[in-house]
Amino acid sequence: MSFLYNIAIQATGLALKGIAPFNEKIKKGVLGRKETFSILKQNINEADKTLWFHCASLGEYEQGLPVFKALRAYYKNHKIVLSFFSPSGYEIRKNSPIADMVVYLTLDSKKNANTFLDIVKPELTVFVKYDIWPNILNQLKKRSLRAILISAVFRKNQPYFKFYGHFFKQALFAFEYIFTQNDSSKTLLESINYKNVSVSGDTRFDRVSSQLELDNNLPYIKTFKDNKLCIVAGSTWPEGERLLSNFINTNINLDVKYIIAPHNIKTGEILNLKSNLHCKTVLFSEKSNNNLKEAKVFIVDTIGILSKIYNYADIAYVGGALGNTGLHNTLEPAIFGIPVIIGNNYAKFPEAAAMILQGGMFSVANQTEFNDNLNQLIKNEALRLQSGQKNLQYVKENKGAVIQILNYLRI
Repeated sequence: MSFLYNIAIQATGLALKGIAPFNEKIKKGVLGRKETFSILKQNINEADKTLWFHCASLGEYEQGLPVFKALRAYYKNHKIVLSFFSPSGYEIRKNSPIADMVVYLTLDSKKNANTFLDIVKPELTVFVKYDIWPNILNQLKKRSLRAILISAVFRKNQPYFKFYGHFFKQALFAFEYIFTQNDSSKTLLESINYKNVSVSGDTRFDRVSSQLELDNNLPYIKTFKDNKLCIVAGSTWPEGERLLSNFINTNINLDVKYIIAPHNIKTGEILNLKSNLHCKTVLFSEKSNNNLKEAKVFIVDTIGILSKIYNYADIAYVGGALGNTGLHNTLEPAIFGIPVIIGNNYAKFPEAAAMILQGGMFSVANQTEFNDNLNQLIKNEALRLQSGQKNLQYVKENKGAVIQILNYLRI
C-alpha cells in the first residue's frame, strides 16, 4: 500500500500541474507549494523553537483557532508555522496573526515530508479534524516529535478501519493523542487498538461562542436593516440563491430585508445574482454611493464579515447542503440565537442533525419547502424566537473542547 500511495502522490502532482493553467484555484495551490520551502528557510533559524498547526482549509482553521490562540499566547518565544492544503484556506488566512508564517503544505511525498520537518522541527504539531498525511506523520513519529489531532471525526468506511488500511492506520499512531468530536469516532479508534483517545467535542462551539465577546457592530448593516425583519443567507451557492431569489421576487411586498453573502464572490456570479432580483439591490462594494435604507437586498461581495453580519439576522439560511459542496458553518448564526434553514444533504454534519431534532433548524429540499419554512418563521414571531433560543442553548451546552485539549497539554 505504501508503494501505491507514493505513486499516487507523484501522479497527483503531475495531474495538478497539468490542470493548473485551466483552473485558477488549482493554479494558486501549485504555485504556492513551490514557495513553501523557501518561505520556511527564510523565516526559521537553526536555533528557533517552533510549533506547527495544519488545517485542510478555512473551516478547519476556524475550528482550531481557539486552540491556536491559546498556544500562541503560551509559547511566546516560539515561531509558529500555519499550513493549509486548500487555496480557499490559504488565500483568506495567509496573514493570520496567530502564525509567524503561513504556507501551503507540500504534497505528501517522502522527500517533501523529510525536507519540511528538517526545516521546521516542530516541538508540537496540531492537526485539525482530518487531512491526515501518512508520510509526514510517520516521519513525525520516527523523529519522536509530538503531534495531536483535535476535533477528529471518523467513519467506518475509511481505510484506517479496513483490512487493507495498515499503511494509513500507522499514520494515526503518529498522534500521541486524538480528541474526537463524538463517541462513534472514539469507538472506531479503539477497534484498531488506538487507546490514547477521548471525546472532547467540537472546538467550533468554543470558536463561535467567542464571537459574542467581540464587537459585532457594522454601522452600514444597521442602516440597511432599518429596524426591519432581516434574513441573512450565508455562504450561499447558486442552487440556494435561486430559491431565495424566487422567494424575494414573489414576495416583494413583505416588509423584510435580505442580506446574501455568496461563497464565491466572482464578479460575474455576483452580477448575475443581482440581475435576478427584481427589487432595489446594493452590493457591499457600492454601499458608499447608495441609500442603504431604500434597498431591499444587500449582497456581500467581500469576505471576512459574515460572522458579524449574523448579529443582525432574525432568520438565517446557510448554504452548501442543497448541492454537493458540503454544509457550511451553521454554528455561526446559531450562537446569535436565531433559527436556521439549510438544505437536505446534511448527513455528515451531526450538529445540524442535532439542531433539527431540537427544533432550531429546518431542512428543505425544494422551493416549496423553502417557501413554507421561511414564511412560517417570518410570520410566527413566537416560533422564530423559540427556535433561535434552542440553537443558542445547544451551542452553550456543547462548549468545553478547548479546555480539555489545553489541560492535556498542561497549559
